[in-house]
Order: sequence, then C-alpha cells, then structure tokens
Amino acid sequence: MTGTEASASDLSPLLSDADSLEDQSPRGLASVSGAVFNICTTMIGAGIMSIPAAVKVLGIIPGFAVMFMIAVLVEVAVEFLLRYTQHGKSTTYAGMMAESFGLSGSLAVQISVMITNLGCLIIYLIIIGDVLCGSQSGGTLHLGVLQEWFGIQWWNSRAYVLLFVVLFVMLPLVSLPHMNSLRHSSAISILLAVVFIAISSAMAIYAFCKGKTQTIRLLPDFANQVSVFDLFTAVPVLVTGFCFTVNVHPIRSELSRPSDMRYAVRVSLAICIAIYFSIGFFGYMLFGDSILADILVNFDQNSDTAIGRLVNDTVRLSYAMHLALVFPVINFSLRATIDELLFAKKHVLAEDSSRFAVLTCILLAVSYIIAIVLPNIWYFFQFLGSTTVVCLTFIFPGAIVLRDVHGISTRKDKMMALLVIMLAILTSIIAIATNLWPVG
Repeated sequence: MTGTEASASDLSPLLSDADSLEDQSPRGLASVSGAVFNICTTMIGAGIMSIPAAVKVLGIIPGFAVMFMIAVLVEVAVEFLLRYTQHGKSTTYAGMMAESFGLSGSLAVQISVMITNLGCLIIYLIIIGDVLCGSQSGGTLHLGVLQEWFGIQWWNSRAYVLLFVVLFVMLPLVSLPHMNSLRHSSAISILLAVVFIAISSAMAIYAFCKGKTQTIRLLPDFANQVSVFDLFTAVPVLVTGFCFTVNVHPIRSELSRPSDMRYAVRVSLAICIAIYFSIGFFGYMLFGDSILADILVNFDQNSDTAIGRLVNDTVRLSYAMHLALVFPVINFSLRATIDELLFAKKHVLAEDSSRFAVLTCILLAVSYIIAIVLPNIWYFFQFLGSTTVVCLTFIFPGAIVLRDVHGISTRKDKMMALLVIMLAILTSIIAIATNLWPVG
C-alpha cells in the first residue's frame, strides 16, 4: 500500500482485500475501453431482470426519462467522488467518508455495502430458482426449465435444486481465496449476459414482424392499474441498475490517466441506458401487462414450438448461469468487508482457512435460507434501491460535498448535492411507505 493508503487504513477497511490485489498488480495499464467494460459489467447484473416490470409501471416515455435522469444524477455523484478523491488522501470510498465524517462515516459505507451485496446474493439465488424451478404469480404457475423437461417432481422443487446449486456450484467457486482466481468465470458470465440480451431483443423484433407483440403503453395507466405513488416503487428498481459507485476507486486506480475516469463513466452510462431501455422496451413488447418482476419467468410461455421452447430455455439458462458465475465475485467483497469489520486485527482472511471456511459457509447458508423464504425479487430490488443503494449512489457523495472538508465545493456544487440528497430521500420514503401501506 502507498503511504496515503496506509494512513487511512484504520479508518477505511472497506475493500482492503481488493486494494491489496491492486497493489500486487501493475498499475496504470488499464485503458479507457477496459474501464468502460468494467463499469458496464458492474451495472449490468440482476437488476436488468426487473427493468421491464418497471417500464410497465412507468410507461415507455416516462421509463426512458427516469432512466436518463438517474444516469445524469449518478454521473453528478461520481464526479463528486472523483473530485474529492483527487484532493484527499484516501483512495477508497469508505476512506473518503472517514475523512469527512470519521469512523461513523466509514462504518456507514461498510454496512451499506454489506447489505447491498448480501441482497444481491439473495436476488441471484431467487432468479436461479425461478429459472430452474419456476414460480407462482397471481395464481398462475410458471414452470421452471427442470419442470418442463422432467415434470413436477419432489427433487426439482426450489429448496432441493437451490441446495444442490449452492453446494456443488457456488461453494467450489466461493472457496477460491483470491479474486484473481475468478477471472475466467467472470469473463464467461459477461458473454452469457450478452447472449441473453441479444436473443431477447431478436425475439421481440421477430414477434413484432409476425404481429404477435403485446399492446404497450407510452404513459402510465392511471385510470386502471397505476397510482402516482406506484411510480415511486419502480424508481428504486432502476436506481439499483445504475449502482457502481463502490467500484469507482478500484477502476480509477488502474487507469494510466485517472482523469480519463470521467469520460469512461459517461460512455458507460450511455451504453447502459441503451441496454436497459432496449430490454425494458422489448421485454414489455413481448409480454405486455403479463410481465413479471423477473422477466425470465415469462419465457416459459412464449412459444408452442420446439424451436421456440429451445430459444426460451437458452435465454433463461444463459442468464441463470451468468448470475451463478457473478455470485462468487459479489460474495468475495462481501466476505472481505465482514471480515475486516469483525476481525480487523486478525491475519489476512485468505491465510486463515478456518475463519475463511466459517464465513463462507455462513454467507451461503444465510443467502440460501432467505432466498427460500422470500422468493419475490421485486421487493428486494425496491428495498435495496430505496435504502443502501440510494445511500451509496447519491446520499453519501452528496454528504461529502456538503461537508466539504477540503474546501473545494462551489455554491453550485452544494446546491446540486442538496438537490440530489433531497430527491433520493423523498423517493425512498414514498417507495417504502407505498410498499408498507399500499394505496387503494
């Protein structure tokens, strides 16, 4: 670690394992295109599954407008982080919060990252369970791939299948002690995500040419299905899709010119807007009002031909496999953060096999149990998007600007930071209240 990083280590244990890996690797070798690739990979995760459902609630035009607005606010927040990183001593997110708010600030970031990452692990297992074992929504049974192939059996129920996946797929991957060991599985996961997006869009275009697409709304259906408050429950789902602030500092540190990070962020946000809107539009076009919180479940009923069923199964399995391979990456940073919080004075986690095994098994067990008990991902996306993701993406960066320990914020910066914080808090409060006390 460098001198400045060492001085902040006591205040910013978050992602220290990742920092150590960066210190062991050559710096300044990453290109702008590589940074764009890494940022996009961070954003394009499980959140893409619920974007069509959010577009159904918002309508096509407001859906695109909200995506664009969120992307602009994310860019503003990242600009704040990059500017204060340049003027401060710390090179981690938690370290920046420690510079502004002390240990409580660092702890707030750590807790938010732990909740967000654990939530993602649970979401990944839920989606994999939906794909393989099916789900039930509104009294309609949506069969999983295994049930379609072998019929409904005791052994292909969600509890047994996820247990098998956790023990024989997840456990070997999460047992790898170093992030670098996951580089090949991560590359495959990105390819699988691209396959899912390409096939889904092609299916929608083909259905449109055949006149089989569903009726879509350009605006929210306030007359029948949607209230004004329902719109706020869809916004956190979109916010979750644009969350990548935790990886800003590791990606920036590898660029030959850190100033290029701003350009990389803009390009990445533009790419993700295009991808998210494409999935939202084409997914909504395919399934209309029958779209579910997890669009993968809808693919069990979109074709009555052998080729169509094969394409549907390919779409679902490709993304389920993608999530299975992303799972250990998310688990790695979560496990390292928890270890640094609970065992700050112990030896490096990778060198303590007992502690490593216990933490790994506990995280897998907790993720599995919650994924079985609460199988609806819409509520998870709303919760994460309304709480910890909002904090990491908007509230914490805005708070750093308002605190302004380096004296570099202008009046315009502080007004923008205040606006971002107020919008984030207002949207979150309404979304949470609407879920707890449904209107109508």
